[in-house]
Order: sequence, then C-alpha cells, then structure tokens
Amino acid sequence: MQSYTIGQAARLLGVSPDTARRWADAGRVVTHRDDAGRRLIDGRDLAAFSVEVGQGAHNDDGEPYTSARNAFPGIVTAVKLGDVAAQVEIQAGPHRLVSLLTREAVEELGLEVGMRATARVKSTSVHIDRT
Repeated sequence: MQSYTIGQAARLLGVSPDTARRWADAGRVVTHRDDAGRRLIDGRDLAAFSVEVGQGAHNDDGEPYTSARNAFPGIVTAVKLGDVAAQVEIQAGPHRLVSLLTREAVEELGLEVGMRATARVKSTSVHIDRT
C-alpha cells in the first residue's frame, strides 16, 4: 500500500504541512514512522480522512461551501478584461483554474484580485492519471 509523507498529504488536502502535522498530532489521522524516522500516512487512511475533511469544509463565515461536486473554493489571482470577453484565474489549494467568461459577467459579480470565489467545473469527460 502506498504511504504519504506529511508534506505530500498536505499538498493533496490543499493545506499547509503545519496544518497536516497538527491534525496528525491531534490524532485526526493515523501516522507511522518509516526506517528514516519520517512520519507517513497510509493511502487508505489518507483517502478516508480527505473525505471527512471535505464533508466538513466550511468557509470563514462557518457556512458550508457547497454540496455540489467539482466546486473549487479559492482566491482570485488574476482578472484580464477585454472588450467583450474576460479571463479569470482562481487558485484553489494546489489547483489553478482559468475561466473564460463575458466581461459583463465579471463586472456583475464584481470579481477582483484578492477576493474569494468558487470555480465550478462541468465536463463531459474527466481523465485521471496515476502519479
């Protein structure tokens, strides 16, 4: 079974290594040490924990993000306005999402760099690569 270091687990969960370490120290996720003394999390334990974290995800206001799938809450990192179209970039944990939409939509939403936003992805096919 594959195991993950605290740093790898943190990247997969979209949190800092310090947060992942605190969760492990609090017993929220089980760790063990390898021969080199590094703390590892078994893949099955990390998968179960990631589901638990995702179900309990709340924003700063305490409200749930959403029950919809493929929602990526994050922060707007770039807004490029054209005459008719616009490009908006959102950083959601380790994910960078880029959306092309109308300038009018960006203005109606009041999107600016630094504000919170949620990118929602709808696709007819999703490919998964094993890494």
